[in-house]
Formats: sequence, C-alpha cells, structure tokens
Amino acid sequence: MNELPAFSELGLSERTIKALWKKGFSEPTEIQKLCIPLLLEEKTEVIGQAQTGTGKTAAFALPIIETLEGKHENVEALILCPTRELAIQVSDEIESLKGDKDIRIAPIYGGASIEVQIRKLKKGLDVVVGTPGRILDHLKRGSLKLDNLKFSVLDEADEMLDMGFIEDIEAILEKTPEEKRMLMFSATMPPLVLKIAEKFMHEYKLVRTELKDTSSKNTHQLFYVVKESDKLEALTRLIDSQMDFYGVIFSRTKVQCEEIAESLIKKGYNASSLHGDLSQRERESILKKMREKYIKILVATDVAARGLDIQELTHVINYSIPEDPEIYIHRVGRTGRAGKEGVAITLVTPREMRRFERMMKATSSEIEEREIPSPKEVVARKRENIINALTEKTSTEPDAKFLSLAFELSEGKDPLVVLASLLEARYGKTLDENEYRTIQATGNRKKERERDREKRKEETRRTKEGKNSSSSSLVRLFIARGKRDGMTRKMIRDILVEETKITDKDLDGIEVHDDFSFVNVSHDASDKVLRYYKKISPDKPIVVKAKGMEDESGKRSRSRDRKRRRR
Repeated sequence: MNELPAFSELGLSERTIKALWKKGFSEPTEIQKLCIPLLLEEKTEVIGQAQTGTGKTAAFALPIIETLEGKHENVEALILCPTRELAIQVSDEIESLKGDKDIRIAPIYGGASIEVQIRKLKKGLDVVVGTPGRILDHLKRGSLKLDNLKFSVLDEADEMLDMGFIEDIEAILEKTPEEKRMLMFSATMPPLVLKIAEKFMHEYKLVRTELKDTSSKNTHQLFYVVKESDKLEALTRLIDSQMDFYGVIFSRTKVQCEEIAESLIKKGYNASSLHGDLSQRERESILKKMREKYIKILVATDVAARGLDIQELTHVINYSIPEDPEIYIHRVGRTGRAGKEGVAITLVTPREMRRFERMMKATSSEIEEREIPSPKEVVARKRENIINALTEKTSTEPDAKFLSLAFELSEGKDPLVVLASLLEARYGKTLDENEYRTIQATGNRKKERERDREKRKEETRRTKEGKNSSSSSLVRLFIARGKRDGMTRKMIRDILVEETKITDKDLDGIEVHDDFSFVNVSHDASDKVLRYYKKISPDKPIVVKAKGMEDESGKRSRSRDRKRRRR
C-alpha cells in the first residue's frame, strides 16, 4: 500500500501512512516536510516556527508515534500546551493519527477532576498532553513520573511564555531526564523562547516556514480608519449593520478587553470577555455559552483565545491592530471556515496607518478599505434585517390558536396599527438614528491622497510666506521628527489637532524633512502646543519654537528685563 508517496518519502511507516490516508491527508505541509525527517532520521532536537493552522501538531506527533513502543508502563512523551482547549485538541489529533498502534494518550489539565486523572496515570499512559499548572501539580503529588521520558514538547511556546508559565515550565523540565529529546513549536520566536532552548536543549535545529496569508478565501477582509475615541461607536455600528452577528473581537490588553465587553453589555448586547485573569471554571462556562450561542460576542485577548474551537463565526474584529503579521493571520483564520463565508474587520487609527500598511505587505493580504456606515445607513440595514427575519417567520401558516389570538387583538382595530404597535414594543429604539453619536470624519485614504496633492502646492506657498513674514500672528515651531520617523504632513496635522486640541485653522503650512519638520501655527495655538509637549517631556520636548523664533523671544525678554532694572 502506498497511496501517499509524499509521506512515505519522509520516512513514515506503512501503518502511519494508512492512518493518514484514512484521515484524508494528501500532501505534507511545509513544516511537516522539514521536521519529520529531522526527528525520524537525524533524531535531533527541533525548534519549529510556523503559523497556526499549518500542521504543526502532525509535524511532531507523527515522529513521536513512530518512535514510542506503547508499553503503557511509563510516560514516554510529554506535550505542554497553554490552554485546556489546545491540550484537548492536540490529544484528539494524536489519537486520530496513531491509527491501530496501541498507544495510550490523555489530556491532563486544570479544572477537571484530578482523581480521574490520577486513575488514568496509574492505569498507564504513553503520551500526556497537559497544561503547565496541572502537570506540575501531578509531579508534586508523585502521580506523574517522567524518569523514562523520551520526548518533551512545548506547543505554542510563545503563548505559554506570554501567559507567565516560564517558572512552571522550567520546574517541569528540571524533572525530565537529560537524555530525552526536546521539541519546541511556536508561531513567533521571541527571545524568551530561545532562552529556554539554550538552557534545556542540546544541539537543536531551527526550522522556519515562510509567512503566508493562510486565511480562507471565504473570508472578506476589511479595514476602517477611525479615531481611537470613536472605536466603540464604530464597533456598535458595524455589529448593528449585520443580520446575525456571531463573532470574536480581539483587544490588546486585559483592561481593554473588560472595558469593551462591559460597554457592549450596558448597550444590551449578549457579550462577554475572555482573558488570562479568569479561572478555568469561568473560562469553560463562557465558552460553553458562546458555543451554544447564548453569548453572540466574545471580546478576547490573543493569549486567552489560543486554542479556541468555536465554529461558524460570522465575524472577527481587530479592535486593536495585532503586534505582528502572524497574529493577524491567526485571528483572521478563525472565520470563513468549512465553506462558509466570514468577514474579518480591522479598526485602524490614522496614526497606525503606516504600520498597518506594512502588515498588509508582509502578509500579502488583500484588505479593502471601507467607511464607517452613517446612523442613517445603519438604521436602513437594521430595518432591512428586521423585514427579512420577519418575512421568513411569516412564510408558514400559523397555528389556529395564534390566529384566534390575533383576531382578538385586532378586533375593532386597524390590523396595521396593531402590527406597528407590536413592532414598536419588540424593537423599541432599534430604528432611532439618535441612538448613535457623531463620529469624527477621518476620510478615505484614496480621496485624501488626491486632496493632499491639491493642498501640497498651497501649503508650500504658505510655508514660504510664513518664513518671510514678519507678522507676529504666526509662530514657527520645530518638530524633532521627520520622514525617517514615518511623519507626513497629514500625520503631523492629525497628531497636533488630536493631541493638543487645536484646529486645522490654527495651522498654516507644514514642512517635513528627513529628520525634523516645521509647522507654522497661530500665536494662541503655539502656546497650547508648547505647553502640551513641555508637560509630557519636560527635559527634552519633541516640539519647540524654531531657532529664529526663540532668538526673537529672547530679545524681547531681555529688553523687558533692562526696562525693569532702569525703573
């Protein structure tokens, strides 16, 4: 039997090939091609860096299955995962890959009965897949022994370290035999991962796969440019525009995660937050409600969302831009699965545009820019959604008892008035445009580029006039940032207006050089700008009066001092 020649070439046995064929595998992924021969033939240690969803589990599981004897006397492979969900997922995957080989595998994690786990360990396991905290607990109790361990694996190593498991991981690895082989798999490669490798691994090989946008073709990727202060309003408009929103909103921090969820709950949405401070019981309860769709909106941090398995998500929203391209791809890949369409949305502030453009380039993602729908547009879509939902409900003949009830309700009344009253009672302020507050316009990038080109000549002319003008109504300011810092005329204008609360009318000409910039502002606005930057950086403000202006100011000050002394 040789239905999968590409897998046979990697050194896998006929028994394993048969299991892969039954699972529907056809071709090995890049990380599998690179890792499996190293682990089977060279018997080396490996650090594998590859995106989530690229077959990392099979890359380490298949060589482990091939190597283990399956005597059930000792735990021969220990796989550490950051979350309960991922531990279960990895355990199930190994179970399905082993085929008819007699290997016992079990997930060991916190929040489950420790007595049941102890019984399984006493009965005999070959592979343990667990979370660091619970594994360490069993080691301390003596219910788990690692004296005969052949493999230790850190799966999603970067996430475990981000979650603060460094001390637990080190304590566990200290109890493993020196001669075991250690493997680490990670989506990113922060210094702490390499530090663990230097401390506990021997001569390992580092394997990296090329970063690719693996998001589903069924996922429509969009982004909206919006000020930070308007993000929550923009979020509610986007949710309200959908027929039946069921999605995950990603935030950068635990605090932001809680704030978003609380704000949505206050507005009447079925929402909840998921972050690292929650207990295992709380986490399981939230995920159960999400899967059963009692909760329709989950606000989560990346660490907390690792290993989640929630099907049929209609949307993923990046409330905050991910820190790196791998995280973006991982987030987006959670929707548009199993042949169903999904939407991935990113909210970008004007100041984040350059970083977001770099991320788009790094992931080769096609992300369409849209404008936040107006209250009128949102209400129109909500109205359409109501009509579609109710039209579907009225397409079948109602039960006789409800016809009788309807007759009693409408007796002596206009049926349309009765229906309108019921709609009003059910949907309340749903169709009230005043429920939405104003969002400051940020404009569309393409349109703004055209406007910027038109304005550039005018700004240049004004700048030159500002240089030669002796008028005291304008003050020339020096900014210690330039093109090399990513500055543009528009960005400087946006930053000054947003941070110092001056207006566009106060600005009259902006020059951007490689390492610095100049801006002319009204006299009153200059005081406001200088005070602001002096306050946030007293020793070395980013914005100061241009040299000529400082000299002129100094002359006036010295002249006043001389007059006072004469008196």
